[in-house]
Amino acid sequence: MSQLQEFLSLDYAQLEEHNLHAKEQRFSRVPAHVLQEERLKYLADEKRIKAVTVMFSDLEGRLHMLDYDKKFIIKSHDNLTFDGSSIRGFTAQRESDLRLRLDWGAFYWPPADYFGAGKVMVFGEVIDKDGSPYVADIRGVLKTYANSQFDANGYTLNAANEIEGFLFAGPDAERRYFETRKFEYVNHGGYYHSLPGDPLRLFIDRTAEVQRAMGFQNEKDHPEVAPSQFEINYGYGEVVAAADQIQLYKFICRQVANSMGMTASFLPKPVVGVNGSGMHTNVSVSKNGKNIFWDPAGEEKMSAFAWEFVDRILTAGNDTCALLNASVNAFRRLDPHFEAPNQLIASAVDRGSMVRIPLGNEKSARVEVRSVSPDANPYLVMLAVFKTGLDGSIDPVKNLRSAKRYLPDNIYDALANFNKSKWTSQLLTEEVKARYSDLKKASADRCPRLLGTIVKTEEVQFHHEVYNQYLWNQF
Repeated sequence: MSQLQEFLSLDYAQLEEHNLHAKEQRFSRVPAHVLQEERLKYLADEKRIKAVTVMFSDLEGRLHMLDYDKKFIIKSHDNLTFDGSSIRGFTAQRESDLRLRLDWGAFYWPPADYFGAGKVMVFGEVIDKDGSPYVADIRGVLKTYANSQFDANGYTLNAANEIEGFLFAGPDAERRYFETRKFEYVNHGGYYHSLPGDPLRLFIDRTAEVQRAMGFQNEKDHPEVAPSQFEINYGYGEVVAAADQIQLYKFICRQVANSMGMTASFLPKPVVGVNGSGMHTNVSVSKNGKNIFWDPAGEEKMSAFAWEFVDRILTAGNDTCALLNASVNAFRRLDPHFEAPNQLIASAVDRGSMVRIPLGNEKSARVEVRSVSPDANPYLVMLAVFKTGLDGSIDPVKNLRSAKRYLPDNIYDALANFNKSKWTSQLLTEEVKARYSDLKKASADRCPRLLGTIVKTEEVQFHHEVYNQYLWNQF
């Protein structure tokens, strides 16, 4: 950096302090106008900040970012426009203008060594021309729903995600799959096993350091079952913040891996013959600070409220499968030979079940939805799980929680269930539902239809699948 420049570059302890304070403000529901005034004053006073990175996600969950000059943001934060026709699943070209409203509670200080000096980050909400939340901005839809549950019932929706991924040798390993025809592992240690100083361990350590600095409040990290596979766990949060953290988690992993000359991949099943990657979604509901999923006298120490939540999830399992498993590749993961959660059952022990009830206590009692792929739109996942669990119907079928039913094994059947479902229309509106279905079918039509484990990775079609996934799953 030139000696003439003095851009903000905080050490990791300072970053963690800033980000945890902002996180506490968000959790405490500090009013939006108070946060806006505080953040704008901070931006005006902190001369070392040059730009604000504003983030939002398209209908499929791809993270988009715009860097705004700090002085422009201070002056024009209420008039940020962009071309929505360039965003997949957003507007048609003839009605392309959309606005961004800054969600000042979702404000982050990122480490300068991975994100650049002199920058802060904030999530944006997409606003239609009439000033209303844009229907295809699922983050905004989720936020509205979560706020309505808090206002009407006093419910706080909580979530934490266990996001698995692979670390492959070389930068741009997904994009270069056409050339190499393989993914190269950096580690063969397996579950919980990685020697200090090996490439996977170094990657996990560095990623965990960045997460801590950004206020993730890490819990544990480790190699996963498959070679070169990882999982870095962190604490639960309010549902919108939790979905934001999924986007940041994948972004951080990719940045750190790229800086080390490697690729962090969140394809659900990048390698045939080994376990795929999932995004186990742990959820609970609290009221007045109390976890209302917990009941020490209940079945598996879960409340009747929690079991009704589970029953609704199972009832709509086939309807929402295309939201939780968003690609052809995701259905390759749902293979029973590799601990895949493809059974529409609930169990405390069976890891092949769609829903698992983990061992918990008054604080940690939760429902784990296991049939979620890491390339799914996290805001759609959270909306589908919580709105279904709280507002969906319960099928009167006998032994609902143990009946032998299975999730679809391919995206075409999943989309057929999704399209004919009345419930998914209530989740998304008919318009957004149709847009999502069209995007997924167009992507699927470019990929091979043969699913499961019997796939020849040398086939050109499979290369197309990996590349198609790479194009929209950058973050």
